Amino acid sequence: MSNFLTNIQMASLVEAIQSAEDHSTGEIRVHIDSTSDGNNAEIAFEVFKKLCKNKTAEKNAVLFHVNFEQHYLTIIGDEGIHAKVHQNFWDQMHDRITAEFAKGNYFEGLKNAVLETGFELKKHFPVSGENSNELSNEITFS
Repeated sequence: MSNFLTNIQMASLVEAIQSAEDHSTGEIRVHIDSTSDGNNAEIAFEVFKKLCKNKTAEKNAVLFHVNFEQHYLTIIGDEGIHAKVHQNFWDQMHDRITAEFAKGNYFEGLKNAVLETGFELKKHFPVSGENSNELSNEITFS
């Protein structure tokens, strides 16, 4: 488990994910890595491939991969969402989250990013008809 988020904050983060996905076909995953040594970017991409890549009909899943101990955050959007918002969107979001992390606001930084991502997903992938939850909203850990 995480020393950086309380159980209540983690539950609230799952609720934020559910809320962010409400009006979009997009999916959001949060993975907290506290065990991995090595290249964080490569590790994040492996987690993305396992949890998100090509697992949504519109390729619009987003992964927030966080290693609090190593002060490392990677945001990866699948091809569908990445094509709509481009790298600049993710870079600016990354800067905002890491600024919050630097102040010790781990929960606030992640929650705001999840909700902002949900807003972008809603703009580009609005729900028409049934909105099935293609991926789990639970936070995963390694």
